[in-house]
Amino acid sequence: MQFALNQMTAPHLPFASFLDLARDLGCMGVELRNDMADLGRPLFDGLDPAQAGEMVRARGLRFLGLSQVYPFNSWDDTRQAEVAALIDTAKRAGAETISLIPRNDGTGGAEGERQANLRVALKACYPMLVAADMVALVEPLGFGRSSLRSKHELAEMIAALDMGARLRIVHDTFHHTLAGGGALYAAQTGIVHISAVVDPLLAIEQMEDEHRVLIDSRDRLGNIDQMAALLAAGYKGAFSYECFSPETQALADPLTALRQSFDFISAQLQAKAA
Repeated sequence: MQFALNQMTAPHLPFASFLDLARDLGCMGVELRNDMADLGRPLFDGLDPAQAGEMVRARGLRFLGLSQVYPFNSWDDTRQAEVAALIDTAKRAGAETISLIPRNDGTGGAEGERQANLRVALKACYPMLVAADMVALVEPLGFGRSSLRSKHELAEMIAALDMGARLRIVHDTFHHTLAGGGALYAAQTGIVHISAVVDPLLAIEQMEDEHRVLIDSRDRLGNIDQMAALLAAGYKGAFSYECFSPETQALADPLTALRQSFDFISAQLQAKAA
């Protein structure tokens, strides 16, 4: 298994300590974020991007991705400047990808409108990615209020525009469940985000980021089945832990908790493959 760690899972750790955690867990890489200002965390804890990237690689980790531009599918001069700035930072840090997140406030989701907005944004981003030799990960969000819920719609648009060389899909097990499941698109997937929801009282449509915890036997999202299906379909990339639950983010011993969850996942997947 190729596990990775998204910074949102342990956002209170100092930058170097987060990298140490990923290394000590045997992760193959990390995803770092620019959207934790509400937690008092500037990007790379204020370090120069080149220095931050060196710290990642010094621990034997890959810098898998830098998040994020939001909302990328409300394209204007501001979005263009934000994408350009994120690409520049990613290049200086040696990140392999940047992340593009769709509008998630209940607007822009009407039939016809959302497809047109997606097309405009992708066509504007693509030449910037080509010029920088960069790949962008686009993440459909399964919430009912999201302006891009469907991986199918995204995959079709990328194919129609012939942009598959620079645009990859994020498969998030949480969002896949909220969006009603469907095709996996393993060959078009750039990374897989994993997390669980274990609260037995929540309906699917009531699940929010704050409910996303570590995976164990109580998981309601079918993580093991989704991961097994992706692997069977040929996916060879990272499974990156992205938890937003305040309780998970505040764990006193994240190393032990994450290691136990990784061991559980690996054992379950081995059992399914047997």
